[in-house]
Amino acid sequence: MNEDRFVISDELWKKIAPLLPGKVGDPGATGHDNRRFMEAILWRVRTGAPWRDLPKEFGKWNTVFKRFRRWAEAGIFESLFNALNGEPDLEYVLIDGTIVQVHQKASGAKGGPQHQAIGRSRGGLTTKIVALVDALGNMLRFLLLPGQAHDMKGVTPLIHEVSFGALLADKAFDADWLLHELDARGATAVIPPKANRKVQRDYDPHMYEWRHLIENYFAKIKEFRGIATRYDKTDTSYAANWYLTATLIAIR
Repeated sequence: MNEDRFVISDELWKKIAPLLPGKVGDPGATGHDNRRFMEAILWRVRTGAPWRDLPKEFGKWNTVFKRFRRWAEAGIFESLFNALNGEPDLEYVLIDGTIVQVHQKASGAKGGPQHQAIGRSRGGLTTKIVALVDALGNMLRFLLLPGQAHDMKGVTPLIHEVSFGALLADKAFDADWLLHELDARGATAVIPPKANRKVQRDYDPHMYEWRHLIENYFAKIKEFRGIATRYDKTDTSYAANWYLTATLIAIR
């Protein structure tokens, strides 16, 4: 294994290591080589390869996979993201959704795909990710939905208890209930009106141009093949990959 392909530098590791379980002094068993374990997960999400193809230098693939699942179910990757994401700039926030293809091997989880944020849309099996980013283009939160779900389903949980000055979104988010919600908060709606509105309303077209920040974020995180295509059977595992990749983007 060429260590030049590793993505966690010494500087980044100093930020990550204190936040992971299994350190010397933690309750329970001490984790074996947390850094190499994290590199193993990042190798997989970067390449999109099956777990069974994990290079031997990372250890037994099934051992790494089981440990990843334990951490994912315990919310460790989400906690890592929340701890390292930094102080958000909430002058305004942006919301949008993106769709990823679900690999056919990822549809066999217990309970069926409908319970794992997998749906069927025009492109076949897909998952939709609705995300909220701040005024600097940094992700704050995201939500997984079946591919055919409307982006609006992600709005309420994503903006819950988040104070911001304005919300930027495309016309798919032009809904009366959301406009009333933003008005009650004292936040500005920078959302173009749909063409079928009987009474067209004003919005700030110059401020709306900043909406490219969320599109840029989606492009950046989808450079990781395991994000751009979903290979994980469970929504918990796929979300864990999002949290880990987003953490790496946030601290680089």
